[in-house]
Amino acid sequence: QVQLVESGGRLVQAGGSLRLSCAASGRTFDTLTMGWFRQAPGKEREFVASISWSGGTFYLDSVKARFTISRDNAKNTVFLQMNSLKPEDAAVYYCASAQTFYSDTSYYTRRGGYDHWGQGTQVTVSS
Repeated sequence: QVQLVESGGRLVQAGGSLRLSCAASGRTFDTLTMGWFRQAPGKEREFVASISWSGGTFYLDSVKARFTISRDNAKNTVFLQMNSLKPEDAAVYYCASAQTFYSDTSYYTRRGGYDHWGQGTQVTVSS
């Protein structure tokens, strides 16, 4: 069992930056693929970014030039650095972990590719 706790969400002006954190416990963190998803009101939860145990990353196209996912295995934490925030980035951001290795990395862009989820942290972007 993996427990995930997100933090760092808050109100920020458009063009600003935020860094989200997700602390993991309960399993060997460095064997997990970690992902960030987001869900805006009335919309489906969508993939934002993922990072494999080896550090390989993948991003939603609309955030690729602005967001950076990283991990600190010594601290069992994954981060999402978000720069140049736009109002359309406003959402609840969720951290997720995947224990299964998929050779087809597209699985890590899907909700079903992940085993455990955090409770989410709210990001609000004012225009």
